[in-house]
Amino acid sequence: MTGVLETCQAAKAAAGAVGAATTDTKNAALAAMANRLVARSEEILAANAADVEAARSDGLAESTVDRLTLTEARLSGIAEGLGQVIDLIDPVGEVVRGWRQPNGLQINQIRVPLGVIAMVYEGRPNVTVDAAGLALKSGNAVVLRGSSTAIRSNTALAETLREALAEVGLPRDAVAPVADTSRDAVKELTGARGLIDLLIPRGGAGLIEAVVADSQVPVIETGVGNCHVYVDAAADLDMATAITVNAKAQRPSVCCAAETLLVHRDVAEAFVPAVAAALGEAGVELRGDPATCALTAATPAAGADWDTEYGEPILAVAVVDDLDAALAHIAAHGTRHTEAIVTHDRRASRRFAAEVDAAAVMVNASTYFTDGGQFGFGAEIGISTQKLHARGPMALPELTSTKYVVDGDGHTRA
Repeated sequence: MTGVLETCQAAKAAAGAVGAATTDTKNAALAAMANRLVARSEEILAANAADVEAARSDGLAESTVDRLTLTEARLSGIAEGLGQVIDLIDPVGEVVRGWRQPNGLQINQIRVPLGVIAMVYEGRPNVTVDAAGLALKSGNAVVLRGSSTAIRSNTALAETLREALAEVGLPRDAVAPVADTSRDAVKELTGARGLIDLLIPRGGAGLIEAVVADSQVPVIETGVGNCHVYVDAAADLDMATAITVNAKAQRPSVCCAAETLLVHRDVAEAFVPAVAAALGEAGVELRGDPATCALTAATPAAGADWDTEYGEPILAVAVVDDLDAALAHIAAHGTRHTEAIVTHDRRASRRFAAEVDAAAVMVNASTYFTDGGQFGFGAEIGISTQKLHARGPMALPELTSTKYVVDGDGHTRA
C-alpha cells in the first residue's frame, strides 16, 4: 500500500471515533484547535512566509500569492471561524423527518456522518483548517492533499490541528495530511474507493476537471467562478457603483469575485464612465465591448474575455439591450457560481432570481457575499456549483448523509 492509501486507511480507522464523539467532545477539540493556532501563530506564519517567498521566486501570479498568504489577521480570522463552528448546531443525529405508519412503525430519517472526506486543493492554506473544523463537527475524518506551493504552511497547520485532537482524546488521524503533492497522489485519491466516501476538489478549472474525469469515488465540484453583475435600467447607479467595485476589487483572487459587468443600454451613458472611474481608482483594468469602449478608455475585449475567471483586477464590461440579453449572456458564459442584479424593479429582480442557473443569486448585493462565513456557517469546505447533493457554500449539513431508523414492536411483514 502506498503512502497515500496508508493515509486514507488511517483516516478511515479514525472516522469511527469521530463519528461517535459527543457534541461536547467535538466542540472541545475545535476550541483546542483555535487556541493552538493562536499559540503557534509565529511558527505557522514563518512556514507560510517561506511558501510565499518560494511562490514569488517561481514567478507565480499575484492572485495565487494572495490566496497563499497568511497574515496575523487572516490566521486570527481562521481561528475565529472555528469558534463560530462551535456555536453551530451539531447536525449528527438530527431528525430530518419522522412519521408513524398506520401499522405502528415509527420511521425517522436522521443525519449521519459521511465517513471520510478527502480534499484536493491549490495554494489555499485556510482550507486546511476550514475543512478540518467542519469535518470534525459533522463527525467525519478528513484527508487533506494541498499543493506544493503551500506545503510548509499546510504541514504546520495540520500538525497543530492533530495535536489539538490528541489533547481531547480523539485520534490524530481524523485530520490526515497527504505529504505527496504530485499528480500521482491525486490519482490515487480518485481511485481510493472504499477508503474515501467523498472527494472535493477546490481550485482552478483544470484541477476540478481532472478530478471529476478520473474519480471512482463520489465528487462534488466546487467553485470556478465566472461571476456577473448586471446593472438594470431601474438601478440606483450609486449603489451599482459601490456593489461593482466591492465585487471586483475587494479581493479579486476569490472565486466569488465579479469577472463581468453587464450594463443595461438605457443607463450605460451615465453609468459606464462613472463606474470606470471608480474601478480605475481601485486599480482595475477594463476590457470592454464596442459600446463600452465608446464610453470609456477600456481595452477592446476578445472573445475569451467573457469566459475567463481572471482572479486578477481585470473586469470585462458589456452593454446589453435588456434583461433578456443579460440572462442570455450569463447562460452562455456563466459557471453557475454567483450572479448579481442591481435594480429597484421587483419584477426584474424576481425574474433574474428565478431564471439564472447559479448556486447563489444576489439582489442589490455584492457577489463577494457568497462565502460560508458570510452566510453564517462559520466556514465552508467549498462552494458547490453542481446540483447533487449540495449546492452553494458547503458547511455542516452538506457534510452528512442520512439513514432511516425504524422502530417497531415485534412487527413482521405479511
